[in-house]
Amino acid sequence: MQNEFKEHIQENFPELLQNKFLLACSGGVDSVVLTHLCAESGLDFNLAHCNFKLRGTESDKDEAFVRQLAKQLGKTVFVKQFDTKDYVAGHKVSVQMAARELRYEWFNDLMAEYRLKTLVTAHHADDDLETFLINLSRGTGIKGLTGIPAKTGSISRPLLPFSRVGLVEYANQQKIDWREDQSNAETKYLRNKIRHTIIPLLKETHPTFLDNFHTTQKNLQQISDISDIHIKQLKNRLFREEGDIIRISIAALQRLQPIKAYLYGLFNAYGFTAWNDIEHLLTAMSGKEVRSKTHRMLKDRDDLLLGPIPIPSQDSYNIDETISEIKTPIALSIVPVDLISATAPDVLYVDKETLKYPLVLRKWEKGDYFYPLGMKGRKKLAKFFKDEKMNLIAKENQWVLCSDNRIVWVVGKRADERFKITSNTKQILKISLN
Repeated sequence: MQNEFKEHIQENFPELLQNKFLLACSGGVDSVVLTHLCAESGLDFNLAHCNFKLRGTESDKDEAFVRQLAKQLGKTVFVKQFDTKDYVAGHKVSVQMAARELRYEWFNDLMAEYRLKTLVTAHHADDDLETFLINLSRGTGIKGLTGIPAKTGSISRPLLPFSRVGLVEYANQQKIDWREDQSNAETKYLRNKIRHTIIPLLKETHPTFLDNFHTTQKNLQQISDISDIHIKQLKNRLFREEGDIIRISIAALQRLQPIKAYLYGLFNAYGFTAWNDIEHLLTAMSGKEVRSKTHRMLKDRDDLLLGPIPIPSQDSYNIDETISEIKTPIALSIVPVDLISATAPDVLYVDKETLKYPLVLRKWEKGDYFYPLGMKGRKKLAKFFKDEKMNLIAKENQWVLCSDNRIVWVVGKRADERFKITSNTKQILKISLN
């Protein structure tokens, strides 16, 4: 296994030969064998061990074992003890999720502090199969069937080609000790039930099942790669960026078949899961929307608008006469000037004497109207927005600057006639979007 591991590193993980990295070691056979293989291959690394304090003295014995292993190999070891049960209670998550969140947050902190670019974990072929079966049992797209990737961002998994049986055999041959976590034998967790009940039956049914599984998985990955290329090309063609918003033609989406598969491919990266709701959105009334945890999809006439969920803000902000600059909710500067220079949508010049303080910056409201600069008579903002062909999200985000309940400026769009500079103006204020 040692020679096979060295060749695998040289071919697929050359960065581990060049830079020091962090290796996560629990004390179990998988991570201990990985530690020995890396050490025997002359790789430069530090160990990191998490003590989740979940198994009493057994957890402390795991910690002591990893400390001794590091001393034996002449490696630096970082150890962190966690109050996992308190974290579970405080964050309302499972023990497994708590342990995952705690360890990866700590690993990231360690890597930042010691300027390490890579975290190496001991995921192996059986872990890959278990993940496949878990995803299959819960319902998943093709991504969920392509397995654990060899690299994800800063995380590398060089043991994925090796089976658990092979790792145990190597440990026994080399007389390598490890710690056995008895909780891994319990079948109350889904992963353990699959590990101890389902996978042995599959391997018994077909002795080469694990090898055949990896062949199938490679085929699925190739199909996934082809799908990714096609979806990327579609996004380049269909997605039109308008600031933070992406506009997508509904007619173009409806021509794609099978529609749900395309909706998944185009929008799953934004956290959406309610594919029936998104399909119904194509024929819904304007203004209807579907949300994920981070984004929303909104029907706007003949298009869908995709963008981040807005962060709630207070309704209005007062601007006193002494204030020359604000940063929230938008960046504005308010300064006196002697002359008017070039005008632009993001700059407003007003006669200061026409203003009554404090000025109020707020979102527009139904029924708002103003007197557009250069026009006679008043105009409702709703009609102004329609004429400007503003989308629904842009309307939601539109601020107005007011004086004594009168709109001075539809910010970034149009000034009001009542506050314009005239030949009688004595003080000019320049208000700019920064």
